[in-house]
Amino acid sequence: TVSPLVPLQSCQCLAWKPRPVGMWGAESQHVVAGYSDGTIRVFSVSRTEMELKMQPHSAALTAITYSTDGEMILSGGKDGLVAVSSPRTGMTLQVLADHKGSPITVLQCTRKQYHDFGVEGGELWLATSSDRRVSVWASDWLRDKCELLDWLSFPAPADPEGLDLPPSLAAFCPWEHSALVYVGFGMQKEALFYSLRKKQVVRKVSLPAFATSLSLSPATPFMAIGFGDRLLRLQPCPAGDPQDYAGHDDTVHLCRFAPSGRRLLTASHSAVLVWELTGG
Repeated sequence: TVSPLVPLQSCQCLAWKPRPVGMWGAESQHVVAGYSDGTIRVFSVSRTEMELKMQPHSAALTAITYSTDGEMILSGGKDGLVAVSSPRTGMTLQVLADHKGSPITVLQCTRKQYHDFGVEGGELWLATSSDRRVSVWASDWLRDKCELLDWLSFPAPADPEGLDLPPSLAAFCPWEHSALVYVGFGMQKEALFYSLRKKQVVRKVSLPAFATSLSLSPATPFMAIGFGDRLLRLQPCPAGDPQDYAGHDDTVHLCRFAPSGRRLLTASHSAVLVWELTGG
């Protein structure tokens, strides 16, 4: 455990630093956390101490992740600003205001071939905001390049007054190259598969309710989707019968597959469950 080194501040989000390429079995020894005062702190797990503190935001942090090589930290705030910072120097290199005005709900990075999609860079990353917008970027951090590749905006009915809307969530699809999956408040209760090559939604998967959490397995074509009525669904893709599970006491607000795809962690208000996945 990392000792509580940050009094009077609430930790809003965190991410493990990815292990170096080629070092299979090596465990990451650093975690980055975003706080309610707009600060980012990097902790050493092995030494149980804080190594770095930065403040690229003036608003509370709502999403954070490392780049795929661990050389950059991407952070998003309640005000919709996205910052790109270096954990080596402690400097914030870029602040992107494309989602300004709407809290960032998801930041995710994935590797790509250098000239995929006709743009330079070895990484794709996406930002999702609570107003149902998703931006997709191609980046070459060493060359200080960051290019907007696509901009998605998903329609929805007029916001019902007094209703706590489900989050807008997106994730790159590990088993379907150049695709991403989106769930959120919309015209229908569904998961949308969007092709970055075709620039359109190519498949829709019906859901029993609006999703509250989402994770895509890195090993097998399965989605894990959480809902507000204590339900967890495992959905095979592109088609197949879903498997529904009860067990939570409240909204399933977090789903996360392990890198192996063999385990799934889910969380609700007062319960954290670890699921063992068998077969397929």
